[in-house]
Amino acid sequence: MSVWYAICDSLHLEFLSMTFMKNALLAVLLLAPLFGLLSTMIVTGKMSFFSDALGHSGFTGVAIGALCGAVQPIRFAVALAVVFALLFSYVRSRSSQSADTIIGVFSSTAVALGIFIVTLGGRSFTKFNRYLIGDILSVTGQELGLLALVLVGVVILWIFCSNHLILTAVHPQLASSRGVDTRRNERLFSVAIAVVVTLAMGWVGLMVINSLLILPAAASRNIARNLRSYHALSVLSALVCGILGLVTAYRLGCSAGAAISLYLAVYFAATFALRRVSR
Repeated sequence: MSVWYAICDSLHLEFLSMTFMKNALLAVLLLAPLFGLLSTMIVTGKMSFFSDALGHSGFTGVAIGALCGAVQPIRFAVALAVVFALLFSYVRSRSSQSADTIIGVFSSTAVALGIFIVTLGGRSFTKFNRYLIGDILSVTGQELGLLALVLVGVVILWIFCSNHLILTAVHPQLASSRGVDTRRNERLFSVAIAVVVTLAMGWVGLMVINSLLILPAAASRNIARNLRSYHALSVLSALVCGILGLVTAYRLGCSAGAAISLYLAVYFAATFALRRVSR
């Protein structure tokens, strides 16, 4: 971290004069590629509501962790979200119901269970507001290290499995006929989303995290000419909007997650307009 702090100090920027802003900027630089890469798979696989459902299960995990007296309930959130993702993949592969129906069942159950646990015994919901709104300024050095490991893991997964993952998302029957283990790919992808969503939930907020996992790819798809530019634009837009959102949050004292989401929404509107003009 000392190297990162030295780099920030060398930039001589006002908002980087404080340690928590340096940590927050590094968090954005680590989260942006994760959101950008996973976004392309979520949009391509038409699983936009899946990440939202995982966030709800993560919130339930936090509630269970708090009930058990855990110092870091986010660990419970990650564990429960992974179980949730694997269970969803299992049910989806053995059911004739559509994916959005199964997601709705899991999501509504997770929300109900989370609220039930949080309010059990007449307890107040207030202390859990952080997970709904998010606070990226609270990220610690230890959490940044964990986030860096997750980024490395997702990049490795992308390097070796991206083609199979995309083929599975676009046409699972064709992928299966070519010898691709579609169930394994779906499980890997689901677990990756579960880990990223639950780790980022407390920093960007459960209320807007789904938009951060949809807008980069949805907007980039409007102007991308091929698969490579699609991925590159998605990551780049998440990175640029992430930095702009963090600076805006610092200047205006608003939620960083909400600011990033709004910048991505503007980016979507701009790319949509460009798409219409090009036609």
